Amino acid sequence: MTAQTSTTRLTVAQALVRFLAAQYTERDGVRQRLIGATWGIFGHGNVAGLGQALVEYGDDMPFHQGRNEQSMVHAAVGYARQSNRLSTHAVTTSIGPGATNLVTGAALATVNHLPVLLLPGDIFATRVADPVLQQLEVPYAGDVSVNDSLRPVSRYFDRVTRPEALIPAALQAMRVLTDPVETGAVTLALPQDVQAEAYDWPDGFFAERTWVVRRPGADPTELAEAVRAIRGARRPLIVAGGGVHHSRAEEALAEFAESTGIPVASTQAGKGSLRYDHPQDVGGVGHTGTATADELARTADLVIGVGTRYTDFTTASNTLFAADGVRFLNLNIAPYDGHKLAGLPLVADARSGLGELTAALQTHGHRVTDAYVTEYAEDKERWEQRVDACYEAEEPDVRPTQPQVLGALDALADESDVIINAAGSLPGDLHKLWRARSRDQYHLEYGYSCMGYEIPAAIGVKLAAPERNVWALVGDGTYLMMPTEIVTAVQEGIAIKILLVQNHGYASIGGLSESVGGERFGTAYRYTSDDGTFTGAPLPVDLAANVASLGMRVLRAKTVRELREALAEARRADTPTCVYVETETADTVSGPPPAQAWWDVPVAETATRPSAVKARELYERHVSTRRRHL
Repeated sequence: MTAQTSTTRLTVAQALVRFLAAQYTERDGVRQRLIGATWGIFGHGNVAGLGQALVEYGDDMPFHQGRNEQSMVHAAVGYARQSNRLSTHAVTTSIGPGATNLVTGAALATVNHLPVLLLPGDIFATRVADPVLQQLEVPYAGDVSVNDSLRPVSRYFDRVTRPEALIPAALQAMRVLTDPVETGAVTLALPQDVQAEAYDWPDGFFAERTWVVRRPGADPTELAEAVRAIRGARRPLIVAGGGVHHSRAEEALAEFAESTGIPVASTQAGKGSLRYDHPQDVGGVGHTGTATADELARTADLVIGVGTRYTDFTTASNTLFAADGVRFLNLNIAPYDGHKLAGLPLVADARSGLGELTAALQTHGHRVTDAYVTEYAEDKERWEQRVDACYEAEEPDVRPTQPQVLGALDALADESDVIINAAGSLPGDLHKLWRARSRDQYHLEYGYSCMGYEIPAAIGVKLAAPERNVWALVGDGTYLMMPTEIVTAVQEGIAIKILLVQNHGYASIGGLSESVGGERFGTAYRYTSDDGTFTGAPLPVDLAANVASLGMRVLRAKTVRELREALAEARRADTPTCVYVETETADTVSGPPPAQAWWDVPVAETATRPSAVKARELYERHVSTRRRHL
């Protein structure tokens, strides 16, 4: 005779909230809550289900009120990244547009391998009301709703059509969220009638669970191959990616680089893996990289990728790593990334793998030549002088350039500051110029490069690290995409700082358009001219007034001197504060060093306009340098 399992009768939504409140992660003996809070915007798809459950169990599950569904996902992603992927937030929405607004945020999370739990409401599982408000009817499939648009951008997707189905679905969702290889957006679609349905849940479902985030070591055969490759290289180069940060492998990377003398370049996600003043740090690599790192990349005979996906910005669209016989050694926890560029895979956690490599190479006393170290050290010093020149403002009472804006913030920031950016011309300037002072100071979302990410992500980062100074760096194009979560910051007293740069348009795309023969068409914020083009006077848009109308304090700065003062005042503030500064217009250059490597944006093969013809000729010259790495 079997013992009867004790149960508790709850709705599906109530059971889910109680379950989520009892989930934990553990890595290296440190334990923390997996789902730290839930974001929500309520409608008929979730208000009576998850909305009621969050009221019922408010003591167990903190709640944040969002203004835009995409923004809520960005805030959760910012929180997850600052938490080293060991903790994240859940996001609940109604059906219809509330659910589809999650898609962009979900794609961003999955592209960047950052965990977020999505809980969109769904149509009636019982179909007693069919179609319901906001339902998209699909004539060829009765079991499809708009939530299915989340399938291709989720690492795990399930639709909970019966109460008891929540148990395996919820457990699988936690498995994927905590898997360092699989993690990304996880979606549990919740029909609104099922959310409110009661069920007798086994009490074991609500017991605390700890999900151990593993650190797998390297296979001995792969490790031996990696050691042979490094010992045989004359000009090796490390490319540090976001996996270094996710693994907390910064100290292991520093030990490896110091022991071997191998220089370390970084992707956008990997910048800060070493401090900017570390002897082996040579700055960003790729299209937005430094001259030092890119020249080392062109001449490297072994590229050691650590936790990188090798995007086209990193490889300069496969034109950067140009040495005859160059080989790749890829230390990555994901086998898919470990095999890229026909490289030698070293499938392991970044920290574990670097530790094993360091120990193995120390037994051989391996180190690169002094001449190689001197070469990149001298090149790095020359690049730092170029950064100084970009940051310098000889006339403090004039309007600043964009690099001078960054220079003013760079002079003020210390290890406690976190800067957040994602799109526009700022990522290129930051990757080349910013001097990262701590492992998590530089927060660039450049996997999806999503305009609108910065402000909500800053809220997420500040929630994860309330003691830090968190700066959202945004241009006017990005700001107009998604300023809504300023209201959330004001409502909850989340003291983020916004540095809002007004340059009257899509400055980055304007420059790209000009370089590929597009003549900056449709990239400036200007009145229309008689010929129908947007080439009139700049629009009289007052973004600072818009920020203030949302409840945030605004400090206006017209000159370099005023900018320095405003930034210092904002940094001292304990309330949400915005510094607004106008730089040059979108049809002028921002002043940083030009791109040190190419990026492939195809140019029209046939055209009559001289700008496009010239751009195509240059494009064909660059394309001819592309190579396949085998």
